[in-house]
Amino acid sequence: MSAGLDTRPGAPVPPPERPPLFRGLQGLVTRIHFYAGLFVGPFLLVAALTGLLYTLSPPIERWMYADALTAPVSGPELPLSRQVEAAVATQPGLPVTEIRPSREPGATTRVSFDADLPESYSRTVFVDPYTAQVRATLDTYAEWLPARGVIDNLHRSLLLGAPGQVYTELAASWLAVLTLSGLVVQVTRRVRRRRERLLPRTGGSSRSRLRSWHGAVGVWASVGFLFLAATGLTWSQFAGANVGALRTALDWTTPSVSSTLPAAGGDAAAPVTGAATAPVAPRAVPAVAQRVLDAARADGLSGPVELTPGEPGEAWTVQQTVRSWPSQQDSVAVAPATGTITDRLAFADWPVAAKLARWGIDAHMGLLFGTVNLVALAALASAVVVLVVWGYRMWWLRRPTRPDGSRGLAGPPGSRERPSPAAVALVGLAAVAAGLVLPVLGVSLILFLLVDALVAARRDRQTGEPAGLTRPGRGRARPRASG
Repeated sequence: MSAGLDTRPGAPVPPPERPPLFRGLQGLVTRIHFYAGLFVGPFLLVAALTGLLYTLSPPIERWMYADALTAPVSGPELPLSRQVEAAVATQPGLPVTEIRPSREPGATTRVSFDADLPESYSRTVFVDPYTAQVRATLDTYAEWLPARGVIDNLHRSLLLGAPGQVYTELAASWLAVLTLSGLVVQVTRRVRRRRERLLPRTGGSSRSRLRSWHGAVGVWASVGFLFLAATGLTWSQFAGANVGALRTALDWTTPSVSSTLPAAGGDAAAPVTGAATAPVAPRAVPAVAQRVLDAARADGLSGPVELTPGEPGEAWTVQQTVRSWPSQQDSVAVAPATGTITDRLAFADWPVAAKLARWGIDAHMGLLFGTVNLVALAALASAVVVLVVWGYRMWWLRRPTRPDGSRGLAGPPGSRERPSPAAVALVGLAAVAAGLVLPVLGVSLILFLLVDALVAARRDRQTGEPAGLTRPGRGRARPRASG
């Protein structure tokens, strides 16, 4: 007989208590965190380990390519035209795509060529700025040297090209889901003292200590994880395209100077004709490069810069390349025939959203704050590794069957709690909304909800328990009192 219930014959039967609208939502979020950690963990481990390797790429580059990157200071630097001329002589017939004058004393000048290599790759000649001697010729990836290019592609796509970028989107998007669901689990779980949500326990069983450390480290690293996920998605295949389209629609794209050359009389709308439309002959590139650089320096563009030749009839562009803090990204457009500045763009005039995107990407790449940035990235990558390992260890300790014959727990936290339709609908709507921007996440989350519903239905058939009667943390359902 249940306490407080009138069991006399004819006594009115009180109506059953209405279950909460989102009953089981916490258990559903917990199961998402548990199973996602199991199945996405290998992808996160690969992303974290390759990201950790990426943080070591700057010293690896300096060690492997010291001869290409440096030159003994032996007097004043020669004119840029002499340096470019020496590089062009080694690559006859190849068009110049970029010129990076020596950044500092003792650094070489880079001259890149279009050598019909895979996308983003260039043939780069490294020239001693003091003697105009070629120090090395390498096939570089964007601004990175070969070793860093391999590490970058390994982290981004597992060296598989476009198909491999699906792994990036899967890892980055689920890193965000695991972080947010982990915060929910950590904040809502029962603890003896509130500080245990932020500080790990030192006592208790092995599994309870692991769970405490797992939760505490996850909370402290959560902001960094969300940052890595958000910025990492910009390089993914599907989500990256959607993010790019959204930035374009909101006018958040990175601005650039106009390469259009004004016609005679200064009318920018008039068509450009005559010699200005002719391509720069390879033998004239060194002299044009010197003219363009002198014009940019005279206009106030200081520090390390890159020169990019324009198409026939277009201006050359010169842009500062300091991506550390404070960033120096001013740029100018220069008419190659006359050395006249035709357009200017200061980094201070960039839209706020474009600046934030620039800083976010540079921070993700370890460029914004130098060594401190790389150390922070290494710490976050290490945190991902230990959290995944701890997660698998906790799963192993709670596995249902063990070699000694003892039995662990029957399932993940919250596995005995059937979510209400409203709770499932809420998570389903979130999955659909996420799928509009993050297709891989949306599809995989919807698949999880379907599998979770099938597993719950199968469990109900096996146990014979009506759905929804089991409470979290209890091994059996508590039957309602009858009249």
